[in-house]
Amino acid sequence: MFPPEEYIEYMHQKSNTNGMVSCLLGAHFSIAKGLHNALYEAKALKCNALQIFTQSASTWKQRILTQEEIELFEQAKIITGIKAIASHSSYLINLANYENKKHGMSLHALKQELIRSSMLGIPFVVLHPGSHMGKGEKQGINRIAESINDIFAKTPEIRSRLLLETVAGQGSSIGHTFEQLASILDLIENKEKMGICLDTCHIFAAGYDIRNIKSYKKTINLFDNIIGINNLYFIHLNDSKKDLGTRVDRHEHIGQGFIGIKAFECFMNDKRFKNIPKIIETPKENATCDYDKTNLNKLRAMVL
Repeated sequence: MFPPEEYIEYMHQKSNTNGMVSCLLGAHFSIAKGLHNALYEAKALKCNALQIFTQSASTWKQRILTQEEIELFEQAKIITGIKAIASHSSYLINLANYENKKHGMSLHALKQELIRSSMLGIPFVVLHPGSHMGKGEKQGINRIAESINDIFAKTPEIRSRLLLETVAGQGSSIGHTFEQLASILDLIENKEKMGICLDTCHIFAAGYDIRNIKSYKKTINLFDNIIGINNLYFIHLNDSKKDLGTRVDRHEHIGQGFIGIKAFECFMNDKRFKNIPKIIETPKENATCDYDKTNLNKLRAMVL
């Protein structure tokens, strides 16, 4: 079964004598100084969750892990105590691509990502579902599901859970409506290896309002009715540089975009999400300011 028993225990650990469950919060960290170093950087910012790329997100060339890298990563997990980890798959992957060569490259890249993450003991792999490129939504959904089924059928050693990420809806992308994601999940044969990653910026850009308590409840209840909160395993907390329904994916610092503070207060205090890792992917453009620290502290301060 997945997630591993030890991960379930970690998610339910108590942070104090009140019985309050530890808030799983973190950021996306660079692996420039080594895969294992991302864990230590996360720990330095008091994170107990994180997201990484296991290799460059903009290349087809696949990284082959060394035994030393695997051992260092495992050691870092033990030392930091961080087990709520996701890898984000390459941005080049498009499982809905109907051009055979590119589709084959996408299949290989995702399979290798899932294998690498399984070797590293990373519970989750986040994937942008794909773009139908003019072939139509239904055909794109079928193509994505067929691709995932093929990977799981041919690679039984995969232990990481694949999470389809909600997307903003740019171009012909699939995954900007809850119905599209639910349709993909319905077609997956190995459902125990699947789940959803919800991105606040993306769903807002796609037209789901979360700016106040009323609209937040409406959107989350809609997600639950169509997909099911039981299928939600990871959350990306990002504000949006663009307004509601613009279908433009541009992340902004927490509370400084069109979404605003109230939505993030709702996410941080929603008891249904208390055991779900929450990750920021906010801008890091200014080397003189530790924006990760600023955004994480802002989120921590919201917890009631």
